[in-house]
Amino acid sequence: MDVGESVLSAGRAVLELVEREWQPLSASELEQRLDQAVEDILEADLTAKLDTHPAPTTVYVQLLQSQAKAESHAGTTGPCVEEAAGYQGHQGQLSSAAVKYISDLLQSSKSRARMAGRARLSLSQTVLLSLSLLSERVSYRSVSRRFQLEKGNIHRIFFSFCERIGTLKETQIGWPVGREAEDALFPFSTLLGKDDQKEEQGIPRVLGVLGHTRIPIRLHQGKHDVESAVPETKRLKETRPDSWLNLELVCTRSGKFIHCRISQDTDLERGRALQDRLKQHPEVMPSGSCLVARAGYRLTAQVLTPYLTSDEPKQELFNKTLEEHCQILDQAVGNLKARFQRLRYLDIGNYERARAVVLTACVLHNVFVDIGQVIQGDCEKEEAFTQEGEVDDESMHRRDVIANLMFANVESCNS
Repeated sequence: MDVGESVLSAGRAVLELVEREWQPLSASELEQRLDQAVEDILEADLTAKLDTHPAPTTVYVQLLQSQAKAESHAGTTGPCVEEAAGYQGHQGQLSSAAVKYISDLLQSSKSRARMAGRARLSLSQTVLLSLSLLSERVSYRSVSRRFQLEKGNIHRIFFSFCERIGTLKETQIGWPVGREAEDALFPFSTLLGKDDQKEEQGIPRVLGVLGHTRIPIRLHQGKHDVESAVPETKRLKETRPDSWLNLELVCTRSGKFIHCRISQDTDLERGRALQDRLKQHPEVMPSGSCLVARAGYRLTAQVLTPYLTSDEPKQELFNKTLEEHCQILDQAVGNLKARFQRLRYLDIGNYERARAVVLTACVLHNVFVDIGQVIQGDCEKEEAFTQEGEVDDESMHRRDVIANLMFANVESCNS
């Protein structure tokens, strides 16, 4: 090949390269490249923050600060950082440790299904985005602006995250056995005498508290309702729920859930399925243990409930002691809804997806209890429900024995 042909070949190669690099992009190609560039920047910034700030801090606020700084250099108006800081003071801390812990749980889970959304969105970003949606009463559109992703993509990412978290239910909301169950037990009352005498007298220790709460849902009537012109914060205050989800829980003294059942509002059998299962398999309860519950649940060998009428002082004392235990669950439910404010009103017109969101919140509640990052909410007392159903004589006798012993000890201390 002579020099002229070499020059011609090189010229053609350069021309092809220039055409390939400078050819105008289609609208879809341009949008995809812009989205990918934004996600790369956010991921790199988030990773740097997680590496350099191991102490608990609000990663989301830091992310917004970095994004706002970059947008100010570009001459654009970014999200309101002061608003995010206000969210930090009101809602509590989404620490880097929590984001990493949840990311590691998902990474090590048996489910290997890839979560939906942009391929370039990191797992830690997915966790952070989803926690933001769970923790705030905001729309997908608002979070879309914050994370610079399409609203539809935010929707896919969030529900894919909920599905993956839901697969952790068996490991994170498991019924305690063996040593774990023994460690969870606590005395029914200090008025029942010494520990070495309780077992002989048939006095049980408490494993957990059985209770119930409801989650309001707004069912969409049509596409026009999904994104109303009315601001979401105002809409949530004004709109009454179209339906409810029942959330049946058992929590330990530490506020950790060991049982979670979610059903539609037409299901009025509070605790019946669980009580039937415990009756058929009493071995799942540690020896000499019980659950406690308010009126509305059946009094059984495994579940102690209060007297429906407390005409005698011993009955009043028993009911008061039981109520103190039930406040453990009230506080746990209050903490759950304080951490995950989306549960205060689920604007989701699909029962299965609403159920997935509630289950995700319950699983993550236990995660935050495990890592010691509990937000104290207001106690939320269970709604009154007094339908007790059939009661066997043996269970009534055991309740009377406990009430008599407690009252006798009080009388001896006062004499």
